[in-house]
Amino acid sequence: MISAIDTSCQPAFQIARQMKCLVAGIVLASGLVWTPPAVAADVSQLSPGLQAKVDLAARACAEFNDGQFDIAWGAVERVDLDGDLQHDWVLNESGFACSSAASLYCGTGGCMSHFLIEEEVHSLLNQGWTVVDFGLHRVVLANVHGSNCDGINPTPCVSASAWDGQANTWRSSASYWE
Repeated sequence: MISAIDTSCQPAFQIARQMKCLVAGIVLASGLVWTPPAVAADVSQLSPGLQAKVDLAARACAEFNDGQFDIAWGAVERVDLDGDLQHDWVLNESGFACSSAASLYCGTGGCMSHFLIEEEVHSLLNQGWTVVDFGLHRVVLANVHGSNCDGINPTPCVSASAWDGQANTWRSSASYWE
């Protein structure tokens, strides 16, 4: 007689089910520990310092052949820059657009990113950035123009900067903040 269920495979099914539960638990726990940065284009909640950057960019666009300013999704990011477990603000001009000027906000050096921590806005010309944990510090790594490393644009050049909360400034050995 043929059995409807092959019981010799039952332990393998139980192991597979246990593995699925384990993986689901790990994914759930990692979601509680790690949260991705919030990304938006809504500028209504920006601090006055960052709103001034948006207003200046919009004015510059309007003054250049009566252009129309737009800000893309992702130009505003919320990410913990200083390790206090609070999302700080970043405004990336790479997300700015002007209908009458293709390169009004970015050039060969990249685009300006404006970092807001504790009501302090600091800006860095970069070709992309990310935040990493390094020892006790949150570190902003930025791909910057090769001239910052005594080269030319394609020269590989990266800056690493950590926020000094006591002095309210970025500490970096090789980047130029404004």
